[in-house]
Parts: sequence; structure tokens; C-alpha cells
Amino acid sequence: MSQTAERATQSPRIVIAGGGLGGLSLALALKQSLGDDLSVDMCDPGLNRDPHGDTRAFAIAPAARRMLEALGVWQVVAGRAQPILDMIITDSRLNDPVRPVFLTFDESVGDGEALAHMVTAGDLTAALVTACEEAGVGLKAVGVDGFSVTSAHVDVQIAGGDVLPASLLVAADGGRSRLREQAGIGWISWPYRQSGIVATIVHERDHEGRAIEHFLPSGPFAILPLKPEIGEDGAAIHRSSIVWSERTENVAGLLASDSADLLAELERRFGLQLGRIAFETAPHAYPLSFGIARSFVSDRLALLGDAAHVIHPIAGQGLNLGLHDAAALAEAVVDGMRLGLDPGSAEILDAYESARRTDTTTMGFVTDGLNRLFSNDILPVRLARDLGLGLVDRLPALKRFFIREAAGLTGREPPRLLKGEAL
Repeated sequence: MSQTAERATQSPRIVIAGGGLGGLSLALALKQSLGDDLSVDMCDPGLNRDPHGDTRAFAIAPAARRMLEALGVWQVVAGRAQPILDMIITDSRLNDPVRPVFLTFDESVGDGEALAHMVTAGDLTAALVTACEEAGVGLKAVGVDGFSVTSAHVDVQIAGGDVLPASLLVAADGGRSRLREQAGIGWISWPYRQSGIVATIVHERDHEGRAIEHFLPSGPFAILPLKPEIGEDGAAIHRSSIVWSERTENVAGLLASDSADLLAELERRFGLQLGRIAFETAPHAYPLSFGIARSFVSDRLALLGDAAHVIHPIAGQGLNLGLHDAAALAEAVVDGMRLGLDPGSAEILDAYESARRTDTTTMGFVTDGLNRLFSNDILPVRLARDLGLGLVDRLPALKRFFIREAAGLTGREPPRLLKGEAL
């Protein structure tokens, strides 16, 4: 059958390049909402790997959790998710004998809802892949090599030479997106001269659901609580995830150092409040940068997640932004198709761009500003920021605003999925 005949006999198709959490969430939302009226194919070589090997941990904000709940996925991972019940923020030098706490968040988002939940990428990916399979998403363990666009469709070239004719191609292929480059979409970016060191840490005492953010001159150091594991002796193994921002020139030497020396450096930042510590997973590092696409869409192409924006992890919002993208794009496609629109039409893509551009740009520049404000040791700046933190700590209404902002519950009307509503 020719490609033209195939397009005439099939439902409209959307191809998603990239099998990350944002892309999987988008695929599931589309298939659950539109069923056989839309074919959805996801292409990523990583789909043939066991997702449980991915031990990275993410903070899922309340709005994103409601979306996952509406998709029927959160119920699968909830038992493995650790609620963040409170958070403290300190600002000090590494050698200071005392780290004064300038700001605490110990209020719920509302109705007793936790500030966020920590969940591993492996658990969430496995749940999403299973749900996508059950919903009828075509999961293809191959990459996308390129695409060509006409006014009526986009031909997606996948590894091995096959072509998937589609109405829309979604580029969810990361911050170095080849598809974004092929589309000629500009990319505004700058490096932070910092790298993020991530690892899972086991410790002697219970974290009690507390997250800690130490602002240090080289960058923020975050301790994020994870769900305890049960050891062979039946005792709880207490665990936390760290995101250690460090000057890039120091990172290679740190990771190459003797394990005892590296643990000693970690302990200087981690502190002794949770007792003895050890690495559960080997630490690894990745460069930190800011980046945002000049446009989130092109002809029959939409950028999703890191392909559209990369931000500093200081506020833990990277994955949440990608899930917001998925919710907004799914809503634009579903609502448009129910009105009889082509899923790759300019009307649908403009609606997605409008929904995400302002919020994403704002969050990007807020995290950029916070990192620049706190990743320095200039005395007047330190005094001013500590005064500001102290004032926020004493203004409950302002604290509640920041909590709801981080939860994704302020600003313009959010997509229905982020409110826990079906499309």
C-alpha cells in the first residue's frame, strides 16, 4: 500500500520521539482520551531496557501528581513514593560551624496534601510503559533519524529506514534535540559553570519526610527524602537522594578521589543530623545550563520537555515543567480533534505554544536568578538575601503563595489534567 493510501485509511497519527516521562505521559493521555480515533507511536531505543534500573529520583509537585492520578498511574507508584512533609533552607559557608535556618516550609499545600512526593524514575517509567501498552500506544524501540513536512502531513524517518506518516511529530528527545535543530528552531542558552552530582545515600536515622536545601557558595546542596527500603533483617533502611551543585572544575577531582575521601567531602555538606551515611548508588555528574527554544512549535512539530527548555535544578521543577507540557499539549490536541481539527494544525500548535511559553520562561528566569543570587559569597549579597529569607519566613501568606507556586497551583488556568480532571 502506498503512503498516500495508508494515510487515507488510518486514523490520524502522532509520533513522539523520546520515551521519557513527559513523552510517555503525553502518549497515555492522548490514547486514553481519543482511543481508536488517534494512533500514537512512541520511538525511543531505550524502550527495550528494563526501566527499573533507573535510580534517579524526582520531586513530583502536587499538580503533576494530580495529572498522574487522573491517568491511573499514580495509584501504581504511590506505595513507593515518599511525601515531603516539610523543608528547611540554610545559607552558609562550607566551613561554618553552624548552619542557621533562615526559611522553613512546614505547611501543606491544602487539605493535608504534601509539599511534593519523591519517586524514582524507574518506578514511574515502568508504570507509564505498562499503562501505555494497555492503552494501545505503539512502543517502538528505535530512534527517529529525521522528518520531512508537507502541508498535509509529516513523514517521520525511523532507524532502519522505515517511514511513519503522521499528522504531528512531538520532539521529546532532550536538551540537545536533533529534531529541534533540523526544524531550524533557535536555542537560547548559557552554561552555569556548575555540575550536578546526584546519588542515593543511606543514613542511620529517619529523615521524617524532611527535605533540606543548603545554599553554599559553590551552589545549592539538596537532601531529598526517599521511601525506606526493608532490609533482610526486617529493619528499615533509611535513604535520601542528593543533588549536589558544584563548580565544574572541581567535579572531576571529586569523583576520581578515594571513596573514603569522597564520603568525607559529602559528609561536610550533608551534615551529621541523620547519623552515619554511605553511598547506596555511585555518584555521577552532569553539566548544568539554562536553555529555552525560541519557539515551542514549527510546522507539524511540537517540542516537549527538555527539548523546549532546560532549567537549573535549584527548585526541582525540571520534570514538572515537562509534565505540564504534556498536559497542555494533550488538552490542545484532544479539544481540537473533538472540534474536527487536524492534530497537527496551526490552531492546535498555537494553543500549546500560548499555554506554555509564559509560564516556562518565567520559571526558567526565576531559577536562573535564584542560582545567581545564592551561588556566591559576596558579603553584602549574603546579608541581603538572608534578610529576605527571614522576612519570608515571618509572613505566612507569602509562604503559602510560594508553596502553591511550587505546587503548580497558581497563575493562569492550568490544563484540566493538572487539576486531576479527565480530558
